[in-house]
Amino acid sequence: MIELIQRIMVVDDDPNINELVKLYLEKEGYRVECYLNGMDSLKAFKVDPPNLLILDIMLPGMDGWDVCREIRKISDVPIIMLTAKGETFDKVLGLELGADDYMVKPFDPKELVARVKAVLRRTNPNRATDEKIEYQNLSVNISNYSINYRGESLEVPPKELELLYFLASHPNKVFTREQLLEKVWGFDYFGDSRTVDVHIKRLREKLQDSDNNWQIKTIWGVGYKFEVK
Repeated sequence: MIELIQRIMVVDDDPNINELVKLYLEKEGYRVECYLNGMDSLKAFKVDPPNLLILDIMLPGMDGWDVCREIRKISDVPIIMLTAKGETFDKVLGLELGADDYMVKPFDPKELVARVKAVLRRTNPNRATDEKIEYQNLSVNISNYSINYRGESLEVPPKELELLYFLASHPNKVFTREQLLEKVWGFDYFGDSRTVDVHIKRLREKLQDSDNNWQIKTIWGVGYKFEVK
């Protein structure tokens, strides 16, 4: 599936905890990325923010407090603090810094999954509205798999629509063919990267017009982007 699958970033210096949380969350259909320190997670966050962050406090180098502070300067993505500390002061500080929830280790992974679902529902109740993307002369609705182009319904195969929706959801961001295979076709797809080229070619044939303020642009030697002028 495409990026409608929600992404969770897990930051903990214990790789065993990362793997355990990842296992439980992936069983629920989430896409999970794990980091062992605050600095790497913050860099990754700035490049491509997840839908939710699970953040340990006691991290090497840059601790969870500092990561939370920096993220709140640029984003309101929900944060669940995960820590071995259970003192009231730590919980209050985390919430004051902008955390949405707080769990103390050791924890039940099933409870953490429930907390993730609850926070996502609470912080993004109108997520379905994001399933429709509109640009000049173009509307792509992933909820009912429809495209309206220049006032008319455009029939395209599902993967072409998903590819267009994903690119249009990230305007002016360049993706490699391998990234597009992963994001649109999924982790289990082992096809040739030329599959992406074929789908891009077909989309361009159906969306060809010079007066749009957007285009699917080839970045030679890298990949593609949905360029908005």
